Order: sequence, then C-alpha cells, then structure tokens
Amino acid sequence: MATADERGNGIHIGSVRGAFAIGDHNTVTHYEGGSAPADPVQEELLRAVRALRDDLSRAVESPQITALSGELAETETEIADTGAAGPGRLARLRTALADAGAVVGLLASGAAVTQAVAALVGG
Repeated sequence: MATADERGNGIHIGSVRGAFAIGDHNTVTHYEGGSAPADPVQEELLRAVRALRDDLSRAVESPQITALSGELAETETEIADTGAAGPGRLARLRTALADAGAVVGLLASGAAVTQAVAALVGG
C-alpha cells in the first residue's frame, strides 16, 4: 500500500492475481501453465502417456524402459504446459517406443500411445 503524494493521489492494491505493471514504459508478460489440450487427439495422447507411465513403473528396468519413461514424462509435461506435443517430441517418443518395443507391445497402454502418436504424425 502506498501513501498519498502532495496532490492526494496514491495507489492502493488490495489483491492481485496474474500480472500487472505500474508506471510508464512497462511490459508485462504472464503465462499460466496447465492449458488443456485443444485437440482431442492430443488429449487422448496425454491420457495414454499417463497410463503407460503408470504401467512402466511396474516393469523391470532396462536402458530402453528408462529412456521411454523419460520421453513419456517430457511428453506429458509438454502437453500439460502448452496443450500439444510438438513434432520433435513426437519423433523422440516414437523412437523410444520402438526401442522398448518388446515391453510396449505387451501393454495395452503402449498400444494406445503408439496409435495416438501415429495419428498425430501420420503413419
């Protein structure tokens, strides 16, 4: 809270949510994470990624499973933060799915992620 100046002007701020600026020549940029995927295919990918991450937590660790788990985590974060997984992320996820194919092929959640990625990248 500010005190009044000699003209009786002052600023009182009760509460703020988001971003604001006071004074001349200010620029404010405000980002709030957690935007929901606008594309139903991205939304389905997010659900499938979460299910596969859960299933893989019970799998025997291997370098391929570790790499896939990391890509799944990064994909989940990217979709949750931006609303979509970009082409580069989808390519890396597709490679990690192929590398861990023996385990992924046994899991329904693995098939769901593979199908969602294929729908987004075409093939």
